[in-house]
Amino acid sequence: MIRQPVLELKGINFDYSGHQALEGVDLVVPRGEFLGLLGPNGAGKSTLLRIAVGLLRPSSGTVSLFGEPIGRFKDWARVGYVSQHAAHLEPGFPATVWEVVSAGRFARVGRMRRMKAEDRRAVETALEITGLTHLRKHPVGLLSGGQRQRVAIGRALAGVPELMLLDEPAVGVDAEARENFYDLLVRLNRDLQLTLVLVSHDLEAVAARATRVAWLHRRILFLGRPEDLLHQELLGLYGPGNGKLAAGEEHRRRGDRHAATGNFSL
Repeated sequence: MIRQPVLELKGINFDYSGHQALEGVDLVVPRGEFLGLLGPNGAGKSTLLRIAVGLLRPSSGTVSLFGEPIGRFKDWARVGYVSQHAAHLEPGFPATVWEVVSAGRFARVGRMRRMKAEDRRAVETALEITGLTHLRKHPVGLLSGGQRQRVAIGRALAGVPELMLLDEPAVGVDAEARENFYDLLVRLNRDLQLTLVLVSHDLEAVAARATRVAWLHRRILFLGRPEDLLHQELLGLYGPGNGKLAAGEEHRRRGDRHAATGNFSL
């Protein structure tokens, strides 16, 4: 069955201060996919995501959301976006978990309108999905990094999006919180059929969970199944000097795939 694309990027070029950050990027994301967008630092991953949600305008190329050119697209409640800094809050940030998550309903109801029962139910559902119901009255600035990360996801979920784009949301949290976060994304994709595009440096963890991965370094150098990416000459994709990846590739060549990909449970 052919799945309808929810995001299409065609011929995307982007120049930044005389530097070509993106060059001829073509990418189609079908409904229901969990796409991991991977690549080294400075590869243009965050830039591409910001172009996808209209925060940046490409030098050339086109963007479509749900079959509509982005310049005419109006139904932004269908799109959730979690930026790199969404979970970075000062300790004194004056809002509770409930208040921050409920702000995700603004795209549906407007900032100046009172929430109805269906809006409150959507917020409660987002809190339940992200495991935050018991923290609903807590000041969000006093939460751990992993908990603030889930608040950022909950805020996006409160709008009941069909597509969620996440820009390295796991940066700065401990290993256990990061693994729990990735597992939450798997459940959102599997149980809610939420289409996900996740920008990350964490090749092994994302490849263990995503349904498809893209490797970006100004251009799309690889697009396909995660297991096929792990069988590429990864040093050539990542660039020289990455000892961790070199070790992982050597383990794979020896037939120890467990060591190369990590032990992750879905």
